[in-house]
This record gives sequence, structure tokens and C-alpha cells, in this order.
Amino acid sequence: MTAEYKVHGDIAVITLNNPPVNGLGLATRQGIADGLAKANADAAVKAIVLTGAGKAFSGGADIKEFGSPKAMQEPNLGSVILAIEYSAKPVVAAIHSVCMGGGLELALGCHYRIAAPGTSVALPEVKLGLLPGAGGTQRLPRALGVEPALNMIVSGEAIKSEMLAMLPGQKLFDKMAASAESLAEEALGYARSVADARPMPLVRNLPCTHPQGDAYFQFARNMVKGMSKNFPAPAKCVDAVQAATKGKFEAGMATERELFINLMWTPESKALRHIFMAERAASKIPDVPADTAQRAIKSVAVIGAGTMGGGISMNFLNAGIPVTMLEMKQEALDRGVATIRKNYESQVKKGKLKQDKYEQRMSLLSTTLSYDDLKDADMVIEAVFEEIGVKEAVFKELDRVMKPGAILASNTSTLNVDSIAAFTKRPQDVVGLHFFSPANVMKLLEVVRGAKTAKDVMATVMAMAKKIKKTAVVSGVCDGFIGNRMIEQYGRQGGFLLDEGCTPAQVDKAIEKFGFAMGPFRMGDLAGNDIGWAIRKRRSVERADMKYSKTADLLCEKGRFGQKTGAGWYDYVAGKRDAIPNAEVIKMIEDYRKAQGITPRKISDEEIVQRLVYSLVNEAAHILEDGIASKASDIDMVYLMGYGFPIYRGGPMNYADQVGLFNVVQAMKRFAQNPLDDATFWQPAPLLARLAAEGKTFN
Repeated sequence: MTAEYKVHGDIAVITLNNPPVNGLGLATRQGIADGLAKANADAAVKAIVLTGAGKAFSGGADIKEFGSPKAMQEPNLGSVILAIEYSAKPVVAAIHSVCMGGGLELALGCHYRIAAPGTSVALPEVKLGLLPGAGGTQRLPRALGVEPALNMIVSGEAIKSEMLAMLPGQKLFDKMAASAESLAEEALGYARSVADARPMPLVRNLPCTHPQGDAYFQFARNMVKGMSKNFPAPAKCVDAVQAATKGKFEAGMATERELFINLMWTPESKALRHIFMAERAASKIPDVPADTAQRAIKSVAVIGAGTMGGGISMNFLNAGIPVTMLEMKQEALDRGVATIRKNYESQVKKGKLKQDKYEQRMSLLSTTLSYDDLKDADMVIEAVFEEIGVKEAVFKELDRVMKPGAILASNTSTLNVDSIAAFTKRPQDVVGLHFFSPANVMKLLEVVRGAKTAKDVMATVMAMAKKIKKTAVVSGVCDGFIGNRMIEQYGRQGGFLLDEGCTPAQVDKAIEKFGFAMGPFRMGDLAGNDIGWAIRKRRSVERADMKYSKTADLLCEKGRFGQKTGAGWYDYVAGKRDAIPNAEVIKMIEDYRKAQGITPRKISDEEIVQRLVYSLVNEAAHILEDGIASKASDIDMVYLMGYGFPIYRGGPMNYADQVGLFNVVQAMKRFAQNPLDDATFWQPAPLLARLAAEGKTFN
């Protein structure tokens, strides 16, 4: 039962009951409509209260029906709201906890609204590339005032009910309840007090004007344009609210509907909706049931107090979990603690963290030089040098000291987690937790599942990731896992583009114009070019058939390792991130071309983007076939959260789907004809070839 009907004396109460947030799915909408009809047919009922069970009034659309025909099947939300407005008996919305999206639009359709303090109120549709589609852009400005309503609609951010109740002239809430606990009783009393009121007030009948008229909306449009580059929805929200001030309510609703439908078909909205679903899907592991028992994580140990170890530690301190940090030398520990302090003090200075919170977090941090002091930790994460011999020494020590049932995690970015697990007598307790740098900022966490990693370990670390506010994506074991395995192909293409005629700046500018946070050469300078150099040296032994441009090796031989040395593909000034092109680097590339007998050619930005992005797509298709990732949307989340892929394009797999896999394959066949590229790599992965031939998509 997704909408329950009960009568309390002369008041009917319709309670939405569709956990977890009372989503307005078809069954729930039907239940509301049936309850309204029943109450209006009962002569003993004088008024109706509409509320939500559990921890929400309503969070809006039911994500289980997102994008499906059911979402628009009658009665759709607009029809339910009309039924409320036309009810012969007053309908009071008793709002609490969460009132967002369609839930707020539903409440705005009621004749009266009583709200509990602490309720989060929002119209967050803009975050999905949409605008409210059931009257939100027309009713909220009438109930709240044009400016505060437009701010809410354009930002999508939640505001507490008590703050909204303080706005002068607001008619959103007719009454504030004393508390969440007293809301039900107060709503019944309020419904009785308005039972005989006629005519019943409708938000749609309230006036809607702005004293500065069109000038205000032009100002708002200019502000939104500067803040929402590449996203059309915010500007359309301004258009919809302006329509509310221009004429009759019905005309404004028609404008809202037209704008909503047009936005639904934009690639940006499709991308944002894909991300919304993908982020939720990433936390689900096919063979690990949602009710799998979890291990308690009440304390954590971190091996290594360097940049990565310190950043990892901060995640747990932020979540209120005690951390013991281990190093081999006291000076290294002191430096690590000083860096953590400096990071927190910077947040305090900027007003992002209160002094008492900073002190509380630091009080949870302890340090040691002895592995024996880690024995009681529930989980330990090593963040030591990326070399298998170093990992072996660490895990043998951890196997010796850690208590039974403790989770042993490696922050390795490329090494074989099964090999690491084999250094212990408890491989079931070993898992990869690949944090991205800076670990206290980046949202992505690759959870690497070994062949023997226990299911309860997986359930525990996925829940833990949520607690420390990370987006966790599960990867199987392979060289580089999901993200770095793909980025290697992306980097190889960058090198080939240099060989053929591009400069580093041309490649970077083309892919940054596409929307990447930074191009492959700026990214290499940031990460450290010596890291890629080490991987290529290892590849020369393991994969002698793997073809690379030699320009990156020549750069490293000059000691140009990137920002940390002040010189890489670009030059850098101390204390600044600006990438300054270097004439010697350009000459080095030109000399290499001459030595190889390569005649440079003019390469378009379109070719640059296609070769870089499609290299990611093709390798990702192999990753799916190999079972390293369980679904294409997981790969999108890795690249959106960890590698700067443009949000409004929805990740490499979503982008390929939108371009059309047939078109992707045709482009790859052209690249395979290039004698300076790697023809073998550009053979479409069997999965990609099959989907393209069948006219299907990854997602």
C-alpha cells in the first residue's frame, strides 16, 4: 500500500507510504487520487490531511520509474494536483523532514500547508538538467515571492522550512508546527479549523509580479549564464518564472510544460539523469545482497604519512573515526601531521570549518612508529611506495599484528591485489581501496575486489565509502584497474598526436574545449611524468608489442617531471599552476619527428578529441568484456569523479552512446589506417563491434 487512508473523527488522512522518501510513483499517485475521491464521497469527513510516512513528506519522483512510461501514466502528478485543487473539501498538507521536487509541487497544490521545523524544502530538478514540470515554476513564485522562488529553482538547493517561514509576505506555509512530533496532531486541529472555509484558497490564484519586471529577469538571466556554462536548464528556469509574471496561470503552465519537454531531450539533461542513476547503481554489487552483514569499522590505521596517507586519514577524521598513522621515522610523521593541520587551518581561515570541529578532528589522530600499535584497528590502509616488494613487506607485518577480522586494504593504483593478498594468510580480508589524489578532496574511490575478497568485506567498504562521502566503484583485478588501464590508452594517443604534428598545448586546448578539466599533458605534469615513465619501462618488459611515442621518455631524460620540478611539458612558476609553453620542448618534439622521418601534418581539434575519447571507450569495452567492471555506468562514474570528464557529457560510455556506437566504430576504422598510430588497438573490442552492429548502446 503506497498511500494509506484513515479517518480520524471528521478528518480523513492520506499518508504517502513509499519508502525511502515516499516517491510519487504511479501506485502512490493513484492512492492519493483514490483517497481524495473517498473523502469527498464521505459525508462525515469535513477536511483532508495529506502527509508522508517515515522520514519524508515526499522526495518527489520515484526513481524506480525514472524515465519510464509509468512516470507520465495517468493520473500523472499534474492530474493529482488538479484533483486536490478541485476537491470540495479543504486539503491540508502536513509537511515534514523532506519536501522536494514533485513533493513540494504536490504541497503547493493543497489549499493549506503546515510544516514542521527542520524540513528540507527544495525544487532540485535543475540538477538533472530539467525544471519543475508540475507547476513548481508557476506556484512557488506566487507562494514565496519571485526572487526567493527563482533562487531556489535555479540553484536546486534545499532550504529549511523555518527560514522560508521568516520571509516577509510568504504564503508557502500557513502555519508552522511546534515540532515534528506534534505535527500530526496540529495538522488535524488545523484541518478542523479550516473545514468550513469557503472559498478555499488556491496558490494558483495568488498574484505574481516583480517591481522591476523584465529588467530583473534580464539581470537574473545574465547572472545564470555566467554561472551555468554548458547547462541550458538554469536559463530556462528564468524563462519559466518570468512567464508566471506575464499572464494567466494556465499560459504560464503551458510555457513550463513546453520548456520541460524540450529540456528532457537535451544531451545535457540525459547526461545528468544518467549520472543520477549511475551513482546509485555503483553502490550495488550483483552477488552481494543489500542485507549482507557488515564488519564494524570503529577505528582505522593508515600506513604512510605522505600526501596520500595524510589525505586518506583526513577522510576518516572528517567522519569522526579515530585514525592511527604509522611511519618509519618520526620526522616523516611530524611532516604528515603538520600537513594535515595546515589543510584544516586553511579551511578554518576560509570559514569552511569551525575551530572546535578542527580541534575535535585532530584529537582523533594518533601516530606511531610501531606496527604493534595497530593491532586493535578494525581496518588498515597502506599508502606506501608503489612497488610490489615494499607492499610485500608491509602486508606480512600487517598479517602478523592485525586482529582476526580486520580489513587489510591497499591503496595501490596499478598492482595486482591478488598478489598482495597472497602475502597474508587471510586473503579473504584483503581489498584494494584506490583513493585519488588529493585523497581528502577527490570523490572517487575504486574498490578493487580480489579473487578471494569476502562478500562482507565488500559490503563493509562500500558502506564505509558512503560514510566518508566517496563515490565507490567496484573494479576487478587487472593492471591499472578501470581508470588507469583506460588512461594509459588515452596517454598513448596523446603521444602519437605529438609525433604526427600537434603541440602539447594544441592537444590540451582541444580536449579542454570539449570539457575536460585538463588535457593529457597538463595532467601528466600534475601527476608527475616520472610515474608514466616507470610504467612504460615496466611495459617494455611485460608487453614488448605495446607501441608508444618516445617523446615522453625524452622529456623525462631531461629531468622534466612536471610541476614538482617546475618543468615538464610546460614550465611552471613557483606557487602557481599556470602551464607556460616551453620552446625547448617543442624543439625536442620536432627533432624527434625529423629523426623518425615523420612529416608533420595539420590535425583538427575534432580528430584530437575523437582519438582521445574513443581510445577510452574502446579500452572500456574490453574492461566490460573482461568482467573488470560490471556495468558501463560504473566506468562513467570513474571518469566523471576521478579523471575530469565533463559532467554535462555523462562520462565516456554515455557520450559514445549519444554519438552512436556505429559512428564510433567508423571513426576507429579510419584511425586504424593511420601508419603512425596503433592499428591493432583500433580494432573495435568485440562488445563494441557487436553493440554497434545491433544498433544498441552500452547503457
